[in-house]
Amino acid sequence: MNITRRTALGLTLGGLAGTVAAPRLSLAQSDRVLRFVPQADLTNFDPVMTTQQVVRNASLLVWDQLYGIDSKFEPQPQMAEGHEVSSDGLTWTIRLRPGLKFHDGEPVLAKDAVASIKRWMPRDVMGMRLRAVLNEISTVDDRNFRIQLKQPFPKLLFAFAKSTTLLLCIMPERIASTDSFKAITEYVGSGPMVFKRDEWVAGARAVFQRFDGYAPRDGANDWLAGGKRMNFDRIEWVTMSDAGTAAAALQAGEIDWWEQPVNDLVPLLKRNRQIKIDVADPLGNVGLLKLNHLHAPFNDARARQALQLLVNQEDYMQAVTGDDSLWKRMPSFFTPGTPFYTEMGGERLKGPRRVDEAKKLLEAAGYKGETIILPVATDVPHVKNQGEVTADMLRRAGVNVDMLAMDWGTQSTRTINKGAPTQGGWHLSHTWVAGAECVTPAGHKALDAGGGSSLSGWAKSDEVQGAISEWFTLTDATAAKASMDKINKMSMDFVTVIPTGFFVGNTAWRSNVSGIAKSPYPQFWGVSKG
Repeated sequence: MNITRRTALGLTLGGLAGTVAAPRLSLAQSDRVLRFVPQADLTNFDPVMTTQQVVRNASLLVWDQLYGIDSKFEPQPQMAEGHEVSSDGLTWTIRLRPGLKFHDGEPVLAKDAVASIKRWMPRDVMGMRLRAVLNEISTVDDRNFRIQLKQPFPKLLFAFAKSTTLLLCIMPERIASTDSFKAITEYVGSGPMVFKRDEWVAGARAVFQRFDGYAPRDGANDWLAGGKRMNFDRIEWVTMSDAGTAAAALQAGEIDWWEQPVNDLVPLLKRNRQIKIDVADPLGNVGLLKLNHLHAPFNDARARQALQLLVNQEDYMQAVTGDDSLWKRMPSFFTPGTPFYTEMGGERLKGPRRVDEAKKLLEAAGYKGETIILPVATDVPHVKNQGEVTADMLRRAGVNVDMLAMDWGTQSTRTINKGAPTQGGWHLSHTWVAGAECVTPAGHKALDAGGGSSLSGWAKSDEVQGAISEWFTLTDATAAKASMDKINKMSMDFVTVIPTGFFVGNTAWRSNVSGIAKSPYPQFWGVSKG
């Protein structure tokens, strides 16, 4: 069965061009203002409180990082001037660049970096690993701070530099002192743009204004490394949940850049000479079916394995992309085409679907027809289309499923609820993560089996977690590859989450916009208009 998205918009390409009214927005003609349609609405804003990519993308504008990952996946100094490491690898001293300022004009000091690290560690997968080996973190003076470890942590700088959620963003100490599990309410940043809270309207727009006090690094920018030079005084994020409206606005010149045009409309957009289309990120995205490990039936590995036997990645990827050139099967936790890719243990996701065997596993796990709660964000196409496939898949297998339609913000809130599925919790949920996050176990939240990650449904396996911990200690490539084979097999058997496939997506922009780079996130620095 192939489920496509073509009927979801309720219009044809030809009909769109002639009948969809352009949104009534002022034309985005100023060379100093960029109007951008993000992948989803910015309903909350705290880089250590959510795995939403839209929050990560906004955070990269407002806050800077100590180190930034470049296109070779190597961490480079960003707010840091540099660092020294003791010969035994247990003491790191990091020095800040001079002249760094927060948006309120206060200097960035070592105490701010220390507080930011302390708030980030309990939430992030790599942060939790750092905290497990941390002896002490303390300031030396206003520009230097020291990290003392119980044992070496070779990937420390990668943890600080990574682009994947949850980000280590440097905030003023007074804000970073907020409890790690409570959202911040003040958005004073350290990055190139100021968040205009007074213009933030959930469901409609978010606005960012150039920070004249920002001091970019020297040199060209390369992903999150190098000089983040902003050519706009103002960046306006305009929420458009209706794809036809966004397409019409882009064609009319009322927006400049649409982060994720739906594939159904790409042929129409390509016919317009004033619009450019390209793959946003060759490392693509990984679709995920999340399972709640805390509640029956999916607290039993047999029920989770049953879903592996039902999942048809072709159905999911056709629904997400509608284009065979944009997706690949992925019986793996790791990004296809990367050096350590492995399909070890992925057999249950291959070949013909085994419905009868799946039904027997569900019965053995104690499933007796209870309603499975599946919250689905209908305003985010990647989520909506995966959810529709899952609901149909389960019903055909005789599973009683209730697909609850909601917006992305509501789904995100619901899926961090550990309560009973029938009392505001959930059984199954869909999301997607950047392929850049899944190249290795470093920062791979969906792989985490420590029991603390809502992205993995609070999966807990000491055996899987031990195998991942072992990988973190390895420096030899051959040993690392063998370790990832082992991790993939163990994770597939445990069924931490279920990959629904690998896909790339397009981005679309007006031809008078230049400097848009291929990366795992929209990169606004270096972009100009004229």
